[in-house]
Amino acid sequence: MKPRTLTCRACGHHDLITILDLGMTPLANALLHADQLDQPEPTFPLIFVFCPQCTLVQITESVAPEVLFREYVYFSSFSDAMLKSMQHLADRLIQERHLDSTSLVVEVASNDGYLLQFYQQAGVPVLGIEPATNIAQVAEERGITTISEFFGADLARTLAARGSYADVIHANNVLAHVPDLKGFVEGFRHMLKPDGIVVIEAPYVKDLIDHTEFDTIYHEHLCYFSLTTLDHLFTTLGLRIIDVERIPMHGGSLRVFAARVESTQSRTDRVRDLLAEEAAWGVDQATFYTDFGRRVEELRHSLLQMLHDLKAQGKRIAVYGASAKGSTLLNFFGIGPEILEYVVDRSTVKQGRYTPGTHLLIAPPERLLADRPDYVLLLTWNFADEILAQQAAYRTQGGKFIIPIPEPTVV
Repeated sequence: MKPRTLTCRACGHHDLITILDLGMTPLANALLHADQLDQPEPTFPLIFVFCPQCTLVQITESVAPEVLFREYVYFSSFSDAMLKSMQHLADRLIQERHLDSTSLVVEVASNDGYLLQFYQQAGVPVLGIEPATNIAQVAEERGITTISEFFGADLARTLAARGSYADVIHANNVLAHVPDLKGFVEGFRHMLKPDGIVVIEAPYVKDLIDHTEFDTIYHEHLCYFSLTTLDHLFTTLGLRIIDVERIPMHGGSLRVFAARVESTQSRTDRVRDLLAEEAAWGVDQATFYTDFGRRVEELRHSLLQMLHDLKAQGKRIAVYGASAKGSTLLNFFGIGPEILEYVVDRSTVKQGRYTPGTHLLIAPPERLLADRPDYVLLLTWNFADEILAQQAAYRTQGGKFIIPIPEPTVV
């Protein structure tokens, strides 16, 4: 692959290596109203690159956060699996960290309070930081104190000056969204108590590459992390990774625990083992990543072939999941209303709107049972077990789902 003259978001290195070019695509969560369908949609380059200096995988284009996040359509509470996972995590940390009414738990990108509610119910004080004003308002209505601002070093200093030092800071599926990585991570240090911890969840780049999860790439996701990358980044900013877990969320994620470098908390063998494992599979070698584009093209060919064959047989095909990852897949693969009839999604915020680029109407999931299309392309495949269980009645009546990742499969 020809190196591109760009600057790494983490280390400033200039010669980044292209892994995959997804072309010009609309913003993945820019859902449309009916009166917008005839208007031009802005599109932006979506190019996936690798930094050989610090190993960060990233995209080249930065869309202003105010455009992406001030009004947001993703509400975490619509996923039962997410809520269950977060309740378990909160219960665990309350016990392990001995949290009580004198503690403080902060979540950055706290969404609608989906996680902090479990701490609050246990009597632990909480503070949410959520830049999407529409979602922050929902959290406030649920009794979760929420600051509607973008998190970074400046806001962290301001909050620390007011005495808002945290025992636990959560940052779930947000680090990938941050244009100023260093300022964001520096903010953790400013707000942590001396023996506090940061708990971060982010999609794991190895799972993305291994399972051809190219649809995780969209303009909100600026960066894609390995533990090696995070270790470099945190070390330079006065934090130390002390523990790590691999979890199944979102097709494979890392849950990383970090503390201030002067903390007495020691690093577990899990961190050392995973860093060694990453070195063995070539986390710092471009060759590990550059075969990815070929496999994405093979996936495009096989999925298009399946859908065209079904259409030729007179089968009707709908979609489940008006997701950001679904937008990447549909737009890059060129799949639209000539093959698909409509999309269903549990989120009432999305219903009645249209998908970016492909202009498919978003309806409630109940439409599947009433309308009974022959097949449903499951774009939120990362919640497949949950969705397949919810759609048991549709499946009992003969409906089938197509799971596209890592390879097209009918269930």
